[in-house]
Amino acid sequence: MWNALLAVLRYFQAAVPFRLGPALIATAVLLTLLLIPAPDGLTPHAWSLVAIFLTTIVAIILKVMPIGVMALMAIVIVSLSQVTSGSSKGAITDALSSFSNPLIWLIVVAILISRGLKKTGLGNRIGLKFIALLGKRTLGIGYGLTLCELILAPFTPSNTARGGGIVHPIMKSIANAFDSDPAKGTERKVGTYLALVNYHANPITSAMFVTATAPNPLVVDFVAKATHQSFQLSWTTWALCMLLPGLLCLLLMPLAIYLLSPPELKATPNAVDYAHSEMAKMGPLSGSEKVMLGTFGLMLLLWANVPAMLLGPAFTLDPTVVAFVGLFILIITGTIDWDDVLSEKSAWDTLVWFGALVMLAEQLNKLGVISWFSLGMKDAIVASGMGWPAIAAVLVGVFVFSHYLFASTTAHISAMLLAFLTVGAQLIPGEYVVPFMLLMAAGSSIMMTLTHYATGTSPIIFGSGYVTLGNWWRVGAVMCVLELLVFAVVGSVWWKLLGYW
Repeated sequence: MWNALLAVLRYFQAAVPFRLGPALIATAVLLTLLLIPAPDGLTPHAWSLVAIFLTTIVAIILKVMPIGVMALMAIVIVSLSQVTSGSSKGAITDALSSFSNPLIWLIVVAILISRGLKKTGLGNRIGLKFIALLGKRTLGIGYGLTLCELILAPFTPSNTARGGGIVHPIMKSIANAFDSDPAKGTERKVGTYLALVNYHANPITSAMFVTATAPNPLVVDFVAKATHQSFQLSWTTWALCMLLPGLLCLLLMPLAIYLLSPPELKATPNAVDYAHSEMAKMGPLSGSEKVMLGTFGLMLLLWANVPAMLLGPAFTLDPTVVAFVGLFILIITGTIDWDDVLSEKSAWDTLVWFGALVMLAEQLNKLGVISWFSLGMKDAIVASGMGWPAIAAVLVGVFVFSHYLFASTTAHISAMLLAFLTVGAQLIPGEYVVPFMLLMAAGSSIMMTLTHYATGTSPIIFGSGYVTLGNWWRVGAVMCVLELLVFAVVGSVWWKLLGYW
């Protein structure tokens, strides 16, 4: 009997598409939560949804299976358990409700558009151009990579595609040109420094534009809900508010990392020659690259609402409409084709897991869980007797540094942000609510600095072997604190000058 059980266990370990140990832990979490009586203030169905949600988050953190599969699991369980509705039809309608959300389709379509950057080679050309301009010293190359990130950020809502798929290959090519290779033990010549800059530019640029990372539209939605629609972040408002503190962070970051993890090779005159030779191989700007540039320019003007400013509000276009227009232009001009659209797995994967997590967050709010949690946290903070500056600092700090527990920014934001924003809106004086909201919005991207599993970009760059685990976490913690201070101090002054408080 014992041998038979071992044989069955070995079979499942070899055959099933999930990690058995983490799967058992996630299952135990679900069963334990379901056996706990619903707390005062929550209905049994609401508590069951909390159990499903927390189990999904645990399964994502433990990487039981790919995040899309975990999201599909949540959809199936919500549909079967009928915790959101009294009928199976109502439950599946609720489970699939978020897939009609325009914000989700904005992210999906923009990821599809970003495929054109790689296919046409425009992303590489932009990166090489900056290296040619700034690459005489290692520090200059760091600023070149940073500028490349900044230029691409408004158009690439997949921060993973931007930092890991476009900028990272450029960074590796430059490091290899200087014989800085982890396989040879020479990664510290320039590679470690450039890899860290490659990564840390990513969270900063993600904080600067709504369209720079997938969860930002969700942050916009949560800010509007927490303030009862009194403060709504448009694409332009977000970009303007984050402009000065974001640029200052980008200015300080390469220098700070240069001090925290200095490269062995300080002067790199060959980098300029390398960039020029690679651009020479690419030849002049191709027709498809020109179409990409023109499409990006058009989308940026429309996202910035320039037609409405010039011609009136009738010419205002929803950001998702703009994204679809851009995608259609690229397809009908042959810049990308329908096979490119179908084969962009990251876009369709994002649609599933992001849609499921948004659905869970929406249903938690609908069943009163967010308001219940917010009231409990509010009561605990009030009982502590803290003043409002301490309250704001605690809310921002706890939210940001709890990202050590998450392997997904979207999962973290879905799980915690709305509750924290709601408590802040209730306890912070009205005139200071907007800067608090903006700091939390920035923190939702800055928290990606912390770990090697913080977002999709981090395992790509960390996996290339240029940075040790200890160095990654050490630099990440320092940069997180530095960037939060910049946004808190400089950002607050900037937002005051803009008239937001």
